[in-house]
Parts: sequence; structure tokens; C-alpha cells
Amino acid sequence: MKQSFNWNNFEAGSISASCRPERLALLSLCFVSYFMTACAQPLQIPPYFETLERPPIERIPIKTVLVHDQRIAYLDVGTGPPVILIHGFGGSMWQWEHQQHALSEHFRILTLDLPGSGLSDKPDIDYLPDQMMDFCIGFMDVLQIPHATLVGNSMGAGLAIGMTLTHPTRVDKLVLIGGLPSHVMAKLTSRSFRQALESRAPAWLVSFGNWLFGGLVTESVLKEIVHDHNLLTPAVIERSNRNRQRPGIIKPILAVRNALPSWEADFAPHISSITHPTLIIWGENDRVFPMVVGEELHYRIRGSTFVKIPDAGHMPQWERPDLVNRSLIAYIQPSP
Repeated sequence: MKQSFNWNNFEAGSISASCRPERLALLSLCFVSYFMTACAQPLQIPPYFETLERPPIERIPIKTVLVHDQRIAYLDVGTGPPVILIHGFGGSMWQWEHQQHALSEHFRILTLDLPGSGLSDKPDIDYLPDQMMDFCIGFMDVLQIPHATLVGNSMGAGLAIGMTLTHPTRVDKLVLIGGLPSHVMAKLTSRSFRQALESRAPAWLVSFGNWLFGGLVTESVLKEIVHDHNLLTPAVIERSNRNRQRPGIIKPILAVRNALPSWEADFAPHISSITHPTLIIWGENDRVFPMVVGEELHYRIRGSTFVKIPDAGHMPQWERPDLVNRSLIAYIQPSP
């Protein structure tokens, strides 16, 4: 039987002088191994992004670009009107693997790992909304993209909303998938996400726990995000866990969490002022933000289009890609 780990029982004060020497030696070895891993240089970026499980299986070249002196990893496929896919909290470009082939037949699809995530650099910054938007603008400028449709999932939808409100001329259309509402904590129903956002454990302790117990946590979180657990194959879980174990990833995740009040104060109150064409896509079985949250967002953004995806959770674009891709193509496609 799998056991959960209780951080309340793992505090510095709980390690007493009466501990057996062999246990202290083992704990010391764990700490040494952890810090060697945490301080290691980032691994080389692999040459290809490989889609898993579902056809067509593809190997897409991973590209990099310097934005504000930080290396950003991204995918760039297809031609036509540019569409930028933005992943959510703690995620990476893999969340969009089933969009690459279908959407690239109609658009130029750019899928990036945000700073602090996935294969991109993890600078020591506060990850405030303004900083993340500066990176997004910088990314578009370096690639000479004057404007694009932004498609954001979960917290990535929050970045897309911020871009639309702050840099309206850089956004053609807006697509929000599973987020991001105002009053996030009041509307959040996911136990795992709530714990992550409310925890005040120091970064070193979270990193150490992630190193020791990351596999158990990864599977638990995925089962809250994904409705159909049959899709969570060992390969999918392993890839997600490998992403969580990348050097330096915990501090940015905690910083993004700490920056949430800034988004709430500066952008959430102005959602109703969005006038861009907006498509809102929501999984009917979303356990992070339930359907009623998406319906409220639809009500607040006048003229928006709302699409419900059956038998899907918080990442309907990954879980039911055929339905989501069809909606995206129909909505983003320029009018004749």
C-alpha cells in the first residue's frame, strides 16, 4: 500500500539527539544526495520533443531562444497565423502534445516552456505577472511575431488574460481552457492544488520532499487533473515526474504561487473589460475549477463563446484532443 508523507512530522525539531546513529547517517546521506542534485547544472536540452501513446507519434525539434538573457525552450511547427500555447502552473509544453499535428495544418503553432518551467531556464526572480508578460512580449519580439492568438490552460490562461488587458494590440484572439478565474482560492476545489498554494514550507524542504516522494505526488496530482485515469499510463506518469525533478524547478513554482495575489489585485478585477474575441473551453469533470467557474467567466467576458468538453478534467486539450482541436480550429480560423 502506498503511504502519504506528512510534512508536519518532518520538522527540524523532530530530529532529536536520541535518534539512532544509523538513521542519522542515512538522513545525512539523503541530504547530501539531494543538495548534489539540486545544485547540479541543468541538463542539456534534448533535440526532440516526442509525443506519447496516441497517434500520430511525432518527434518535433526543440528550439531555444534567448529572452532577457534567459534560454527559453519552445516548439515551432506549421505556417499561417501564429498561435501561442501557454501551459499552466507547474506544467510544461507536454500538455499540448496532441495539438501539434492537428493545429499546425492550419496555423503556426508556438509552444513554449515558460521561464522557470520545463526545459527553459529558471532565473532567480519573483515571477510576478509583469515579469512573465515581459518574457512573453520578449519571446514574440525575438521571433518577430507582432501579434498572435493566445491559448492558455489553467494559470497559463491567467497570463493570456494579463497580456490581453495590458498589451491588447499584441493579441488577436483569446482562448481560455480551464482558467483562470478571480478569487482563485475561493473557487479552487482541488485538494492537491490547494495544498500547494497554501503551503508555507521553505523551498529547500519542498525540494527535498519532491526528491524523495515526487513520484507519489505526481500520480496523485495527475489523477485530480485528468478525468479518465486509463490515460495515465506508466510512461505518462514517468514523463511528468521527470519534469518535476528538473534542477531548480521548485523555487520558481513557489514564486509563481506567491505572485498569485498580484494577479488577483491587478488583473482579475478587470476581466469584464476584455473586448477581444474569446473562446472559453471547460472540461465537464474539472476537479480543479468546476464547471460553474467556467460559466461565470463566460458571463463576465461579454460576447465570449463557451464550449463544454464531456468526459474531461482540467486539461481537456490533452484528454479529449479531437473535440478541443476542432473547436480551436473553427474559432481561430480567419473568416473568409
